[in-house]
Amino acid sequence: MRFSKRSDTSRWLIIIFSFFIVVLILSNTYSFFQIFKNEERSKMELWAKAQKKINSDDLNVDLELPFEIIQNPRIPIIVSINDSISLTANVEENIIIDSNKLKTYIEKLKSQNNPIITKLSETKTQYLYYGNSKLINQLKYYPIALLLIIFLFGTVVYNFYRATKMSTQNKLWAGMAKETAHQIGTPLSSLIGWLEILKLDNVEPTTITEIEKDITRLQTITDRFSKVGSEPVLEIKNIIAETKTTFDYLKDRSSKFLVFNFIAPNKELFVAINPALHSWTIENLIKNAIDAMKGKGKLTLSIEEKDNFVRIKVTDTGNGVLKSNFSKVFEPGFTTKRRGWGLGLSLTKRIVQEYHKGKIKIAHSEIGKGTTMQISYKKA
Repeated sequence: MRFSKRSDTSRWLIIIFSFFIVVLILSNTYSFFQIFKNEERSKMELWAKAQKKINSDDLNVDLELPFEIIQNPRIPIIVSINDSISLTANVEENIIIDSNKLKTYIEKLKSQNNPIITKLSETKTQYLYYGNSKLINQLKYYPIALLLIIFLFGTVVYNFYRATKMSTQNKLWAGMAKETAHQIGTPLSSLIGWLEILKLDNVEPTTITEIEKDITRLQTITDRFSKVGSEPVLEIKNIIAETKTTFDYLKDRSSKFLVFNFIAPNKELFVAINPALHSWTIENLIKNAIDAMKGKGKLTLSIEEKDNFVRIKVTDTGNGVLKSNFSKVFEPGFTTKRRGWGLGLSLTKRIVQEYHKGKIKIAHSEIGKGTTMQISYKKA
């Protein structure tokens, strides 16, 4: 617990420090932006003074320096004297020849920088409109690019951390499942030996048959757990027969207040499945439906063929599921039961989607009326 708290504190310190660095970078970027903008303003004011010298009526003025100053290959400029355009620089030709476009462009320049107004004479006033240089425009979008890079970096780190954590959890669950299978195997072998002894003692055949069914069931459960964390071997099987076997087993061992109904086409439908894991899937869905009905109601399992797919639907008359929880029911740990780990449907989803490349979803649910779970497999 102490280690966990220390780890959480470290994470928050890293997050706060990272946030401080981002704020510092953005603040400095804004300061640089303002410095460059003020420098360009000073240059353009000098440019306006040089232009005033050039337009001066005094013939004795030395124009060499003003001409050097007005050489400006980078900043878009429009000079207007008494509402008449006298000079343009770095402005596209199609804008200059179109009066409407020119007017719109001047408004754009005014939005970027306030015009520099110079009094040339009593009757002449010069207006210098100028835009931002390429450097200013690039600097303006730099914080956005920086935030995007930080966001992408954070996303990569988060996904890596999450994937590592999930991988560790998966290894833990796989190890626990295999250990469970190993532990069950020892008493199971002993039960098989005792069963042979009971047969020699001429015990009632019905009792022997029921014990054999339960031992077979334990062997199936052991086989299921041993396959967790491993790549299962898929076999082409008749999905109707495989599903019916699990359905009948659970039906015989469920409450008498439950009505079971099995609906399927009167033919074979072949799907690539792992029999042990498919049985586990059906068992989880049926048990989940029984829990939803609290041991009393009607459960219907139907199998239908549509195009190139086989759909298995398990319908109950239980409490139903809120639409907002349709996706949450498959998350590990989510449960509406007082007793439960919330792993059944999560495990079922993994078996269906990862191992069998199928799909599982809540096809329909209505509060107080029941739920229909649907699995879709591609036909073999």
